[in-house]
Amino acid sequence: MFLVRKLTARNPTGNVRFFCAPPSSTPSPNYNTTNNTTTTNNKLFVGGLSWGVDEKSLTEAFSSFGNVTEVRIIYDKDSGRSRGFGFVHFSTNNDARSAKDAMDGKAFLGRPLRISFALEKVRGGPVVVPRLSNVTDVSRRNN
Repeated sequence: MFLVRKLTARNPTGNVRFFCAPPSSTPSPNYNTTNNTTTTNNKLFVGGLSWGVDEKSLTEAFSSFGNVTEVRIIYDKDSGRSRGFGFVHFSTNNDARSAKDAMDGKAFLGRPLRISFALEKVRGGPVVVPRLSNVTDVSRRNN
């Protein structure tokens, strides 16, 4: 049985803290959990990027493995600096797989890349937390 609930508590300073259940062994229902060995996913997650990497240099690095259709580096909205990861889209799954196999762990501009097939996040879906027998609602204590 699953329960959707938000636990809150007030600390002595009056700030509200949010609590969540401990990590479970099952993946979050907000992610597509298809098996990557049989998937048709053409999108790679690329982590470990240095701050100096831009879309053009990432495209050049991955274009030797096939047709790169899109490259997106994620930037911090406040500082404008790269957050150190991005996504590379290929036209075919075979191109993406060969790029992953060849580039995972390889140094790119001085930093080793961490590459995996990207998970498609389902936006707007509810967050389902499994009910745990030892979890108590601390928001009802000493308000």
